Parts: sequence; structure tokens; C-alpha cells
Amino acid sequence: MNEVVLIKRKMLNLDEERVEEMEVDVQQMIFEFIGGLGIFLFGLKFMADGLQRTAGDRLRELLDRFTSNPLMGVIAGTVVTILVQSSSTTTVLTVGLVNAGFMTFRQAIGVIMGANIGTTMTAFIIGIDIKAYGLPILAVGAFLLFFFKSKKVENFGQTIFGLGALFFGLEVMSGGVKPLRSIQAFQDLTVSMSDNPILGVIVGTLFTVIVQSSSATIGILQTLLGEGLVDLQAAIPVLFGDNIGTTITAVLASIGASVGAKRAAFAHVIFNVLGATVFLIFLIPFERYVNWLQTSMELGPEMTIAFAHGSFNIANTIVQFPFIAVLAWVVIKLVPGDESLIDHKPQHLDPIFIEQSPSLALDQAKEEVLRMGEYAYKGLEETSLYLNNKQQKHSELAMQIEDALNNLDRKITDYLVDLSQASLTDEESHKHSALMDSVRDLERIGDHFENIIELIDYKNSNKVYLTPQAIEDLNTMFDLTLMTVKQATKSLQTMSREEALAVVQKENEIDRMERSYRKKHIIRLNEGVCTGQAGIVFVDMISNLERIGDHAVNIAEEVLGEKESL
Repeated sequence: MNEVVLIKRKMLNLDEERVEEMEVDVQQMIFEFIGGLGIFLFGLKFMADGLQRTAGDRLRELLDRFTSNPLMGVIAGTVVTILVQSSSTTTVLTVGLVNAGFMTFRQAIGVIMGANIGTTMTAFIIGIDIKAYGLPILAVGAFLLFFFKSKKVENFGQTIFGLGALFFGLEVMSGGVKPLRSIQAFQDLTVSMSDNPILGVIVGTLFTVIVQSSSATIGILQTLLGEGLVDLQAAIPVLFGDNIGTTITAVLASIGASVGAKRAAFAHVIFNVLGATVFLIFLIPFERYVNWLQTSMELGPEMTIAFAHGSFNIANTIVQFPFIAVLAWVVIKLVPGDESLIDHKPQHLDPIFIEQSPSLALDQAKEEVLRMGEYAYKGLEETSLYLNNKQQKHSELAMQIEDALNNLDRKITDYLVDLSQASLTDEESHKHSALMDSVRDLERIGDHFENIIELIDYKNSNKVYLTPQAIEDLNTMFDLTLMTVKQATKSLQTMSREEALAVVQKENEIDRMERSYRKKHIIRLNEGVCTGQAGIVFVDMISNLERIGDHAVNIAEEVLGEKESL
């Protein structure tokens, strides 16, 4: 009897140990998977950041310069995405360029198509079977990061370290997903995805939306196929869903942005959804094509997914490319409104005039400086409107204008520097110098109204109360400063001494106002009508307006030929 009891107890203990062992296995599987995914995502981002730092502003310049037509846009989008290893980065950058006015909506469509092609490079990198070397690659990257002071070497080291983390994360994930083959629920899901491709698309879409990285979804898919946990028939629809899910990043980036930026994000969604729909219709021929590639090229599972992903995105672009105009028309109808009217690019700076006619080149540069003057006035006007009605559209437009002023400042200055190498008469040299100084003054006006916008944002977000008298004083000073900036630009356009003298008089009045309003503010502060916080905001605003008046009078004094340093 005692022996029977002992045997039963031993059997119960064995069962408990098996349950505990199973629990440990499930826990280990989850930990390895989410830990590996975390390392993978970190590596992907770290590598992309390293590549971006290496490329610097050249990425934005590349998109800005080589998007004159849709085909060039596709090529530029592909190249930039290969360089940064992230289609999300390229699409967000594109949305930002459209929002800032550097790129039109139609140009953005080509870039987005190219980004879809460029992102397939990550899958090909993963497809190279070097996961086991993730740790040595990490070590090389760490060595470059910690033992070299050169920024270029550090950026390169960051890229290598990120690549190593990517492969190490995949290796950890691979170990974590192996036990899935024994879980019945996962087997049932795989069978369901094989039988129902739409379910696979939904799974791919949802997972990519959650992790916000199409490369992560593709990497996991390659790992699952490599471990034999899914078959190719189930994997391909997930791949389509991945392309739909990756559009969420551009959608999020377009929230609160301009109409053009919203259209760019919406075009990305339509392009990828249409592509997935078309390929679902032709799923069987596409599967046969991928199977043929795998057999004829003797591809491993990971590389098979890479080729399937690349083929899908390239074919999708080729199919939809002739219909870019139709896609643009549909999106414009779905997202109505006017695109940004701010043109950041110079319109008159033709380099050919520098050699052929320096005098004409100076006139062209002057036209661009006058455009800067119009923008400076418009930006200050939008700032004034933002102060009074708190509508975000005025703040956004003013900030777009400030970006335009910065860009025109760089372009005009570069043009004038090149022009200084030409043979100029004394009169042309004086005009050249006046334009150089005026460009700087107009750019600084943009900086000052940007400061005021930041002060208004602070006032609104912190509920800082300005008295009606303070608001009235600010509006009075805004009106006079606006007139001064407008008249300064007019004096430069007409080279009128009378206009320039009127600017000097107005600027003197601005200085008087600023002193008077400071004293009135101190009185309000002493009487307890105004808080210290409100006082700081008020004084900083009138100080920025006074400095704008100084820059306006600098332009007028160029016309008078008697510029003095203030």
C-alpha cells in the first residue's frame, strides 16, 4: 500500500515538474521573442540614425534637387531609403518637405513609390545568412564608437553596431520562435492564413502598425519561414499587409500638417492598398513566380522573402507609375483645399548670368531679395494675426515663411559670393554689398517673428493673461513695424531716398514706443494689474519688434548710403 502511494506521489511530482517546465519554456519563448524584437528594432533605428548622420543634410538636398519629374522622384526615393534603411524615414521626410513647401504633392508621389522599393534592401541584408556573426559585428561597431574621436568614424561605428544588433536580435528571435511549432493555436493560425490570404494581410497590417516598422515585420516573417513555422503560401499575404501597415507612420506625420502633406500621406496609403489588392487578385501566379525564383536561384527561406518583397514593390511601382496623374487627381478630390503658397526656392538666380552679364545677375539677385522682403512682411503679418485670434494656421504659415527666408538667405548669399568673383564696377560692388547686407537683415527679421511666435505659444499653453492695454500696445507696435518693413522693401525696390528717410522716421517712432511701453508695463506691474510672467512675455515681444525695426532701417540706410552699425 505504501509503495502504491509513493508511486502516485512520484507521478504527481513528475507531472508538476513537466507543467513547470512547460511554463518556463513558454516564458522563455516570449522573453526571447520580445527581447530579440527589441534588439532588432534598436539595431535598425541605430543603424538608420548612423547612416543619416553620415549623409547629413545631403538626404534633404537629394530629395529637393532630384525630384523634378516623377521618374527622378522614384529614383531619389529609392536611393535615400537604401541609404537610411527606412522607408518610414523617407516618407516622413517627404511629408515634411511638402509641408514646408520645398516639394509639391505630385513630386512626393514618385518619392513615396521609390521609398517602397528602397525599403526592400533591408530584407536582402537580413537574407544574407550571417546572423551567427551578430555579436562580432556588434564588437566591431562598439570598438569604432568608443575608441575613435572622429565624428565620421563614430557615425560609421554606429551604423556597424546597429547592423550587428539587427542580426543579433534576429538570432535571439529565431531561438524564441522555435517552440511555436508545438503550439496548436499557432499551427491553426498558419493553416488559416494559408487558406485565407485576407487574414494574412490583416495580420501583417496590424503587426506593422503596432511596431511601426515594415522591416521588423519582414524580418520576423523571414525568421518564421526559416524555422519552418509558416509556409510560403501563408507568408506572402502577410508581406502584402506589411506594406499597408507601414503607411501609418506617414499618416501620423501628416496630422496637423498642410493640405499637401496630408495628400502625400494619403497617396502613400492608396498606393500600397491598391498594390496589395491587385496582387491578392493575382496571388496564385505570384506564388508560382516566387517558387520559380526559389528553385531556379536556389534561394534560402530568408532570401526568398527578400526577393518576393522586392519583386512585389518593383512590380507595384511599374504598374501604378503610368497612373500617377490619376492617383494625384483622386487624392486631391478626397483631400480638398489649397496647397502651401510659399515657394521656398529662388526664382531668378540663373548662374549663367554671373559669367555673361554680372550687371544682370545683380538685378536677378535683387529680385530675390525683394521676394524675401515680401515674405518678411507676410510672416510678420501672420504673427500678428496669431497673437489676436490664436488660430494655428497663422503660426504654421509664419513658420513656413521663416523656413523660406532661411533657404533664400543661403541660396542668395551663395549666388552673391559666386558673383563677387566676377569683374564688377565700383557702383556694382556697392550694390552687391548692399544686397549682401539686406539679405542678412531680412533673414534676421524672420528669426525675430519666430521668437514672437514662440512667446505666443508660451502665453497660450501656460494661460498667461495679457491686459487689454498690453494687447492694444502690442497691436499698435505691430502695425507700425509692419509699415516700416513694407516701406523698407519698397525703398530698396525703387532706390527712393524719400522712402528710405520715411523708414528712418518710423523706426525712431518704434524705438520711442518701445521705451514708452516698457514704462507703462512697469506701472501695471507695480499696481498689480499685470503678473510678472505676463510682463516677461510682453517685454520680450516689444523687444523683438524693436529689433525688427532696426533691421528694416538697416535696409533703408543701404539705400541712403550711410549704413551705421547699431
